[in-house]
Order: sequence, then C-alpha cells, then structure tokens
Amino acid sequence: MTKMLVLGGTAEAVEFAGGLAGARGFDVVYSLAGRTRMPTLPDCALRRGGFGGVEGLVSYMRDNDIDALVDATHPFAAQMAAHACDAAALAGIPLFKFLRPAWDEPADASWFHAATSSDAAGIINGRFGRVFLSSGLGDIAAFAHLPNVWFLVRSIDPSNGPSVLAQHHHITSRGPFDLAAETALLRDWQIEVLVSKNSGGDATRAKLDAALALGIPVVMIDRPPVLPGTVYTSVSSIMDAVKIILR
Repeated sequence: MTKMLVLGGTAEAVEFAGGLAGARGFDVVYSLAGRTRMPTLPDCALRRGGFGGVEGLVSYMRDNDIDALVDATHPFAAQMAAHACDAAALAGIPLFKFLRPAWDEPADASWFHAATSSDAAGIINGRFGRVFLSSGLGDIAAFAHLPNVWFLVRSIDPSNGPSVLAQHHHITSRGPFDLAAETALLRDWQIEVLVSKNSGGDATRAKLDAALALGIPVVMIDRPPVLPGTVYTSVSSIMDAVKIILR
C-alpha cells in the first residue's frame, strides 16, 4: 500500500482524496486545517488541525510512514504551500501540487487588481459606497477603517468577524451559486462593486458573470506567487500522475 497525505480544504481535494482512497493500492489520509466548521469530507482517514510548521509536518509524515504528499490547499494558502514544499524535500518523499486555474479577466470587464486585502480597501476608499465583500472573513479587518462604506458580507460559516465593519449585512451560504441568484443578489442589494479573491473554480464564478452582466466593477485580489515545480490543474491530471509515478 502507498500511503498518501492530502492537504485539503478545496472541493477538488475532497474529490481527489475520495477517488484515490477508492483505488486499489492506496491508503489516504486527508488533512484539514479546521477553519470551516462543517466542511465537505472525503470517505477516507481524516486528520484535523495544524502540524506546527515544517518540522511538525515532517515528523508527522515520518511517524505515520507517509510515502507521498499532495498539496491541494486553497490557492491563497501560501504559507501551507511553502511548508509542504520544504517538508516533502526534508522527508525525501514526492510532492504533488494541485492548483485550480485562476479566473481570467474578460475583455469587456472592469477589474481593479489588488495584491492584498489592504490594497483592495484602498481602491474602494472614496470610490464606492456599497460593496459585496466575498473575499472571506480572514482579512475582513482590512476594511474596518472605511466607516462610510456599507458591506454585504458572505461566508460559509457564521462569524462575529463582520462586526468590525461600521455598516454591514452578513449572510451565510455555501456554493455553488447560479447566475440568476447572483444577479438578483447584486441588484437587490444595490451593489456598486464586488471584492473577490481570485480563487478560481466554477462554484463561485457566477458572481463575476453577474457583475459583468450588470456592469458592476470588480476588485480582484490576485493570487500569491506559485512556487517552482510541476503544478496539476485538474483532478484527473493529478490522479493520473499519482497512479503512474507511485505504482
């Protein structure tokens, strides 16, 4: 049996881990940081919580006889991606990196590009008054210094995070979202600009299509740089690579 550790947190990670666990010759452990309270989980062994840095990840893999590591974390989990790269090298095992393709900017869209959430807040300040903030709760404090801006905040889990915002309404919902519902959401709440991280994927793309249809600009927080090495951009491609290389 080839024992795999999958660093998850994305829909593709769940699909990959579940599919590999059902394949003959593989023993899969799915690791989740635990940020989402009710995550979707694959049918395989599960580990929750952090590792304690690179050293902790190396120790876990050695203690549990891990033969290969798969990094299928969120595109913005830059620190975990760096830890996975370093830990695999130290442990002397193969690393497979999955990264879903980023969203491309349509030719007729109006996108403002930001490197960070703080940069996104700077773009909004003095320019827009009603904002759909769909970039996650982790960096919401970056927008707290905009008391004259009203925010519609959407997240998977309920949280007290948006309370740092002077004016806001918080809704909890899990994708996938369809175009009709996203269009109605933007129109009904009189949204002037959409803020999003470039997470890619189909589950939440409809908000971008809705913004384009309504002529609403987008503040897009661009992805952190990708580490050197082979990157797989579909579940089928990384599944095939793992089966070919490790068998």
